Amino acid sequence: MADTYEKTYSQGTASVDDTSGSGNLAEGYYPRPTGLKGIYSHPATQVAMLGFVCFMCPGAFNSLNGLGAGGQLDNSTSANANSALYATFAVTAFFAGSINNVLGPRFSLLLGSMGYALYIGSYLAVNMHPNAGPFVITAGALLGVTAGILWAAQGSLMLAYPIEDQKGKYIGIFWSIFNLGGVVGAAISLGNNFHSTTNSACVDAVSNGTYIGFLVLAVIGVSLPLLMVDPSKMIRVDGTRVTPPRQPTWKTEIYGLYIALKTDPLIVLLFPMFFASNWFYTWQFNEYNGALFNIRARSLNNLLYWLSQIVGSVSIGILLDQHQFRRRFRAFAGWTVLVVAVFIVHIWGYFYQKQYTRESIPPDSEKIDIYDKAYIGRVFLYIAFGILDSMWQTTAYWMMGAMSNDPAKLAYFAGFYKSIQSAGAAGVWRADAVKLPYMNIFISTWALLVAGLIFVLPMIHLRVTDHTDYEEEPDAHMDDLHLTPTERQGSER
Repeated sequence: MADTYEKTYSQGTASVDDTSGSGNLAEGYYPRPTGLKGIYSHPATQVAMLGFVCFMCPGAFNSLNGLGAGGQLDNSTSANANSALYATFAVTAFFAGSINNVLGPRFSLLLGSMGYALYIGSYLAVNMHPNAGPFVITAGALLGVTAGILWAAQGSLMLAYPIEDQKGKYIGIFWSIFNLGGVVGAAISLGNNFHSTTNSACVDAVSNGTYIGFLVLAVIGVSLPLLMVDPSKMIRVDGTRVTPPRQPTWKTEIYGLYIALKTDPLIVLLFPMFFASNWFYTWQFNEYNGALFNIRARSLNNLLYWLSQIVGSVSIGILLDQHQFRRRFRAFAGWTVLVVAVFIVHIWGYFYQKQYTRESIPPDSEKIDIYDKAYIGRVFLYIAFGILDSMWQTTAYWMMGAMSNDPAKLAYFAGFYKSIQSAGAAGVWRADAVKLPYMNIFISTWALLVAGLIFVLPMIHLRVTDHTDYEEEPDAHMDDLHLTPTERQGSER
């Protein structure tokens, strides 16, 4: 990873890994460390470590949710817990960029990861004590508070560490490692449940050992942020220094939310895309995987779903980083791929969804097993949904990264992303809890994805340029008063 990245400046060709002190580096560029320190402090290494934090915590959470109803037979507790989670997530995440900028990314990651361990532990508790359902819902609400903080820190670092031509690659690195958490968790679940085909209400759907395995992963993840390099010491591969937020007062940070929206209002056109980005999980996890398959098939589906996410994120990341094409062209190409994928996958899914309803498949009915003929086509659809999910999330992050290179501003954008995303998720999980028809949730999922693509199109046209100059960003270099360069000049006159 610690390769030498060379770039031609007005003063000649300078290697950012050159520590000879020859003075060939242009002003504003710094030599990168070499040897083991250079490898450890390399942006790709740090983004990989960031991925492992999310591998252990959100990844394990996703794997658990991917089983349908969190692995429980009655999905009401899980749906209500997710509704509480995303409701608090939506509120906290909106301000999470400010919290991250004050506390710093590493402490924000540490604090944010703790909620995942508590939430996974609550499922173990309800497996041992069936009347502990309220604890799961409370843990979900607390996780919503901490998760908003974690994801604001994650988005800020993942988008600020790479240079512009490598943002798709770095998002792909993060997303692949992050989804390995779902893969490992799903593998644990599959191993524990491979010989189980039960849907009987008198038998636990998922064993205690499965939940313990998830909990161990989450506890490891809590400690990883302590091992990461201080962002203030990070130097990108082109020699530019990552400028972390100045950690101003809470008052100025909250005001910064307003400034970020005021100076870059086109971010609002991404909000429908954000809103849809977690909506589809409810149908995929509960109304499809949880409704149609027995526990063994659900576990295998879960494993394949998270493996397919790696394929989707890497493939779309490669497309978005094709340097021989202009960035605007890549943005439109990524948009086109999403349009095609959304319609193919949902037309396919519609033909399955119209074959069953919530009433026709009660929880104790006979479900599809991995050896049944009906399993093959349906598992490939689930794989396709996994690919689409990661392509959607990767493109959304890449769009934000195309708008800014400022870590403080990216923290705000990441907070907006997770807030709007979670507001949508809270609504759809509640819809599932009150037993809205499966078809209604499916059609709403499809419609919201299409709406997100329609709204993002003018943003690409008006805002995505072939290069983002840090000095020329509308909200770059915010001082402690969060004034833009124009506003500062006006106040000095």
